[in-house]
Amino acid sequence: MDFTLTPDQAAVLDAIDRLGRQFEAKPTDFDGFALEGNELETELEDGGYFDIAAIPEMGPVTAALAVERLARSPYTAEVALSMLLRPQLGMDLPRPLAVVENGRPGRFVDRARTLLVIDGETIGIAHPDAEDLEPVESLYAYPMGRVTGALSVQALSAEQADLARTWIRVACAAEIAGLMQAAIDATVEHISVRKQFGRALGTFQALRHRMAECAVLAGGVRRLALKAAWSGEPGDAALAAFHAQDSAGKVNYDVHQMTGAMGMTLEMPLHLWTYRMKALLSELGGRGGQAAEVARHCFAGGSGDE
Repeated sequence: MDFTLTPDQAAVLDAIDRLGRQFEAKPTDFDGFALEGNELETELEDGGYFDIAAIPEMGPVTAALAVERLARSPYTAEVALSMLLRPQLGMDLPRPLAVVENGRPGRFVDRARTLLVIDGETIGIAHPDAEDLEPVESLYAYPMGRVTGALSVQALSAEQADLARTWIRVACAAEIAGLMQAAIDATVEHISVRKQFGRALGTFQALRHRMAECAVLAGGVRRLALKAAWSGEPGDAALAAFHAQDSAGKVNYDVHQMTGAMGMTLEMPLHLWTYRMKALLSELGGRGGQAAEVARHCFAGGSGDE
């Protein structure tokens, strides 16, 4: 795999980085759990960034890189599914998109115009009216919602459902990669200035080793997400999502332990990344669901049948 960017890809990602810098700091007067990026979402929509995966010169790898970079923002917006899943299904799917898995509340469901409704092994598409949805209070640092009305659900074919699962997993892995990196960056900044025994915490070798392990995990998640976006293979997507969900638990534990009580306050923005990771840990059955798919696609003679 060669992830060297073309000049066109580099230009698009530079533009996204410039846009992201407008939303890289938490407002000082914000003391809630979900910092909603409505303005960020509008900027992305107006710039046509949600369609970059469908542009031949860009493709899904560029979209995955964009998702990873935008996830580093403390502001949250419905980006991953719109950039990575929507172009693959070949359907007119108005955004925002959201997933309702087995009737549970989900991220961005309260404002979704397209729902992917997962019920066991089946997946369908629904276009809800506003009165069919309601917000749900949550600590997950995403705007959460649930379905309250009766939906008209159009079932996807088995092939389309498999494709949807693949790209939901790619989107999950790419988003977790960015969240992990942002949480690590915030922790590095904290332990670089916080002192104990007259020394910055970051000078202690034990903490350096643990931060290095977190950095390796984040790098691995990012690379597997890009590989899955590049190949579009269900086995690659399942492996990327499994490693992302598995690594997120360890990184969450380490960064909160190293930031101590500050990391548990609303004053420090760490929760704006770590609590979003927690919400993503249960996507498509969580680690158990991803592990089963890895076994099915990667260890069954390549046939995907077992």
